[in-house]
Amino acid sequence: MNVTVPVVENVLKVNDEIALLNRRMFSDAHVYVIDLIGAPGSGKTALLELTLEQLTGIARTGVVVGDPATARDGQRLARFTRHVVQINTGHGCHLDANQVRQAITKLPLSDLDILVIENVGNLICPVGFDLGQHAKVGLFSVSEGDDKAAKHPHLVLTADALILNKIDLLPYVPFDVPRFREDVRHLNQVAPLMEVSVARRQIDPWTHWLLAQADKAKTNVSS
Repeated sequence: MNVTVPVVENVLKVNDEIALLNRRMFSDAHVYVIDLIGAPGSGKTALLELTLEQLTGIARTGVVVGDPATARDGQRLARFTRHVVQINTGHGCHLDANQVRQAITKLPLSDLDILVIENVGNLICPVGFDLGQHAKVGLFSVSEGDDKAAKHPHLVLTADALILNKIDLLPYVPFDVPRFREDVRHLNQVAPLMEVSVARRQIDPWTHWLLAQADKAKTNVSS
């Protein structure tokens, strides 16, 4: 038992060191990077498909996709950008900084404005691993139930932005929106909460936020 904590701390320390190197690479390339975290089935890939489609001609985009197996999500996203790298984690329940570092060597970072890292579908494991991103975005969906923010406080606490997807399902499934909002604000009073529907192609709050953050990051670098 005495060995467990030091080993975990050492793993996180090494990860943080690599994450710092990643962050420097991203900053040097002037590319804005987000880590998108959500449960399986919350709509991460569908959200990214529509996001990439709507940003075509507006921003140069790339994606790193994490899944335990298959290249299906990467193949879906490759319809909208040629800059896609798929990572298969096997039994791993999250991406780590070293996996991301290896993936970005295959991308022309200086030719990108925005890079999205779609983490493995999980609301717990990915939260504790810094990848070098500029922002962490937590994705929830109506179909998961209104208690998920309260049950996963670490994600909400550490998120720079939060998204509630599948609001088109509100008439059909039990989901207390005011309760969900209250749970979010109890934990995080700063991060914007954007309510969207990919099915209805209504994601403007999200794309506007993403573009604004990317522009702000570029301005800060150049100033």
